[in-house]
Amino acid sequence: MPDPVADLERLEGVPSAVASALAAVDVVLRDRGHRRVTHDESARALLAAASASAELTGDVERWLPGTVRLYAELMDLAGLVRVAPGQVLARAHVLLARGVVADDLLGRLRGDPAVADRMADLASVLTMRTEASGVVLGAVAHAEIAVVSPFGSGDGVVARAVEHMVLISAGVDPYGVISCEVGHRADPDRYAEALRQYRDEGAPGVRAWLQHCASALARGAAAAGTAAAAGS
Repeated sequence: MPDPVADLERLEGVPSAVASALAAVDVVLRDRGHRRVTHDESARALLAAASASAELTGDVERWLPGTVRLYAELMDLAGLVRVAPGQVLARAHVLLARGVVADDLLGRLRGDPAVADRMADLASVLTMRTEASGVVLGAVAHAEIAVVSPFGSGDGVVARAVEHMVLISAGVDPYGVISCEVGHRADPDRYAEALRQYRDEGAPGVRAWLQHCASALARGAAAAGTAAAAGS
């Protein structure tokens, strides 16, 4: 069976970037494994992720309430993202954009056949079996949603949430305590440029984006380790 996501993971420089990110995550998770992660710890970490994602919109006041609603359900949605991704995307947008956009637009794709086709392709990728790391699969899902803007509002927040859902679902971040969103927020200009490269530059741009996402995850792991040390 073809495995297009695994093919992307073999692009030059990507395997080492993914390995470095997973090593950074493993350091945090080994420490977490020595004690039970409490509900409050997980909730605080997801709130930090939500805050970081809302900041990246450039309009925190508008998007933070819905982002917090979305991240309150992130663990549950993570269990469905690789089973019913279309349902998850719709639910994520409803949670995020309620009170911001008209009710009849909540969870509805823009009326462009190309958008529907691209999201159908993404759903196929998310539901197929792959040997690729969740780091790469999450990065691809993030970029596709962010670039296509399927809802026309709040798409960046949905994209970052779906990346995190995939990381949880794949066991990269099983406790929901490592925030790739914090890593993206650490360098907003580089984040935006990496997305542009994904959209415009073919395979080299995809490679740059995957390397960026791996680095963002490593930064998120470092932040999680610092937070855990401060709270212990």
